[in-house]
Amino acid sequence: MTALIEELKTLVGAAHVLVDGDLSAYEVDWRKRAHGKALAVVRPGSTGEAAAVVRACAQAGVAMVPQGGNTGLVVGATPDESGTQVVLSLQRMTAVRELDAANMTVTVEAGCVLQSLQEHARNAGFLFPLSLAAEGSCTIGGNLATNAGGTQVLRYGNARDLCLGLEVVTPAGEVWDGLSGLRKDNTGYDLRDLFIGSEGTLGLITAATLKLYPLPAATLTAWAAVPSMQAAVQLLGLARRHLGAGLTGFEVMGQFALGLVARHFPQMRVPFVQDSPWCVLLENADHESEAHARGQFETLLERALEEGCVTDAVVAENIAQARQLWHVRESIPLAQAEEGLNIKHDISLPISRIPAYCEETDALLLREIAGVRLVNFGHLGDGNLHYNVQAPEGGDAATFLREREEAVNALVYDQVRRHGGSISAEHGVGSLKVDSLPDYKSPVALGMMRAIKGGLDPRNLMNPGRVVRP
Repeated sequence: MTALIEELKTLVGAAHVLVDGDLSAYEVDWRKRAHGKALAVVRPGSTGEAAAVVRACAQAGVAMVPQGGNTGLVVGATPDESGTQVVLSLQRMTAVRELDAANMTVTVEAGCVLQSLQEHARNAGFLFPLSLAAEGSCTIGGNLATNAGGTQVLRYGNARDLCLGLEVVTPAGEVWDGLSGLRKDNTGYDLRDLFIGSEGTLGLITAATLKLYPLPAATLTAWAAVPSMQAAVQLLGLARRHLGAGLTGFEVMGQFALGLVARHFPQMRVPFVQDSPWCVLLENADHESEAHARGQFETLLERALEEGCVTDAVVAENIAQARQLWHVRESIPLAQAEEGLNIKHDISLPISRIPAYCEETDALLLREIAGVRLVNFGHLGDGNLHYNVQAPEGGDAATFLREREEAVNALVYDQVRRHGGSISAEHGVGSLKVDSLPDYKSPVALGMMRAIKGGLDPRNLMNPGRVVRP
């Protein structure tokens, strides 16, 4: 492999082929579930360099692992322990190539950090609505490769819905330039959608053309206490009727999840955490005025109080208060980590089935594991729950994870199937779920997926062991 490494140094510069020193930023996944060993970490600075790197690796028969910000949650961008895989890091490809105001699109390279793109769009008078907790370090290429969701899917859709075109390096090292900003192009198979959500198994996304939206005149945030998950669903229905397209966020959080935030981050003020089993965070983006948005919220919450689906509520008075409320919601995963290792699930269900799912699955888990603690929160507006399972109080978290994860996953996923849901809503499959997928995915669908993988990457060199096994 020495010859390949020397060739890679020639292609991108010796400073951008990392083989020595501390490479944990590239070799360890965000959750620290996997600790791999790369043959090299290669950081191309352009699409041409990326294509040349892929061609060199393909010629040498070396597997490649595309990597963005390395913030994924299903071990989808970490090399294995063999020391034979090349990590393709896009962190140098950060340029905003073009912002087309009339077309309301922006074309960026795959290594552009999501928050940087949000700020670039805002400075130009536009909104790029993709928003998630890791936005300060996740990248656009990774967002698209995993079809990231986040907090505004309810209004704007997943990453897939925000993308109009892609530039991709194929496993053979060819470049497909599909960076069209067209909203209509009915000329055959939609290759863009094929690569979005493929988790780097079909090719390397190097750039994208994305949709922009007008900045709202005002964005208001409210926090409401609700007596049950069924009441939260009822409130969602009311919010849709009263706010229409202005409803851009609808997050649900269980009392235990919020209690973890209060315990581990006591400097935060967590509203109603002891007063209600569930809380909801709502966002209303209005294109008229702040007064109009506030009036809409007040009307909605008055009606919700009358109908009994809300027991108490507060509307943020300013941007600082709104940010504090969102910070509480976004701190739940960090509080979980402080509490100890836990069994994570990223599931989606028809919204109408969520109350029954939670009631039944909670009961089954509590029956199987006395004292188990359920950290349930997520994007109720689009049917996505982060239904996580924490060890009983005082139990050893690592032992719980090691001994219970397989059985807990089977119980949770069987219930998901029973209620017509999916075992992965926004995190992807990666390597953590690749062997569970055949139990919950149609054999016909899996057959088509394998055919696509085999057609584009017959030697299985692009992110092997992820999404689907050959």
